[in-house]
Formats: sequence, structure tokens, C-alpha cells
Amino acid sequence: MLLLLVPVLAMIFALRGSRTQPVTQPDRHVMVSEGIPLELRCSYSSSFSPYLFWYCQRPNQGLQLLLKYTSGATLVKGINGFQAELRKNETSFHLRKPSAHWSNSAEYFCALGDTVPGAAGGAEHKLEMTQ
Repeated sequence: MLLLLVPVLAMIFALRGSRTQPVTQPDRHVMVSEGIPLELRCSYSSSFSPYLFWYCQRPNQGLQLLLKYTSGATLVKGINGFQAELRKNETSFHLRKPSAHWSNSAEYFCALGDTVPGAAGGAEHKLEMTQ
């Protein structure tokens, strides 16, 4: 049986001067067997309507946008079977996939942006395969 290991590195970036908009992953590690549903949790703190993003980065590659929320429907479907649902009352934007696969091995980043281009706060999940 293959397991996915998700160590979490929390990072907070400052937005526009001294104002910060933290994004955090509450789980230190998440283990998932291949074929089992995957969830990577993301919580945020924001005083405005958030723009939220999930990215992944595979070894020796650039960031790949999986999905984004800017407005409208709170359930967002992305590429490769990933989806996330914005829950404003819980200030969460958890990334989900119905069936984890070894090819999902990558680092995952949840990011928060505001209305200023280039301003974002984020946190990271690293997804590794173990046998």
C-alpha cells in the first residue's frame, strides 16, 4: 500500500505594509493511502472578501495553479480532479481530491490575495510518496 505524507510548513506574508493576511494549514502531517480521498486544509484571516488560490509545485518545476476563488459559487473545481469549497463562516478553503494518486506528489500552496495585484499570503503543504 502506498501512503501520501503531507508535512506542513506554515508561512505568513505581509500585505501592503504592516497589514498581514495569514493563511495557515492546521495539520502538521496528513497520511492518505492511494485511492483514498485527499484533503489539505487551509484557514485564512481576512477583513475583506478573499481571493483564494491553490498551487502545486513538483520537483524541478514551476508553480502550477490548481484552482482559484475570486467571487460567485463557493465550490471551485480545478484541474486534475481537485476542488475546494470556500466556507466564509469557517474562514476555510480546503483542497480536496476524491482519489489520491502517487502522481499527486508535490508541494501544495494555499494563497490569499487582495485587490492589489501581486499581494498574497500563503502556506505550504508538501506531498511525498512513501512505500
